[in-house]
Amino acid sequence: QVQLVESGGGLVQPGGSLRLSCVASGIIFSRAAMAWYRQAPGKQRELVASITIISTTNYADSVKGRFTISRVNTKNTVYLQMNSLKPEDTAVYYCFFPGGGSWGQGTQVTVSS
Repeated sequence: QVQLVESGGGLVQPGGSLRLSCVASGIIFSRAAMAWYRQAPGKQRELVASITIISTTNYADSVKGRFTISRVNTKNTVYLQMNSLKPEDTAVYYCFFPGGGSWGQGTQVTVSS
């Protein structure tokens, strides 16, 4: 059974940083492409960033240059480093395993002064 557990969300001021973590179990992580999505109130869930098994990355235009996705296979963990946060980054952030269509429970990120 696939399980994805996110952590690291919280309240941060504009311009601040947060690092989200997602620990995966029930999969061969080193063979799994992974992704982060987010969903703001009243909006559709959108792709934020993805990473392949060889660590090729892809980003939404809105976060390019500010967010970095990475992975540590020995820890079965994918990270999302978020810098220069803006109020429009406020959302619930979800970890996603495309190979199985599995989602984490989400972690709230709120950017506000």
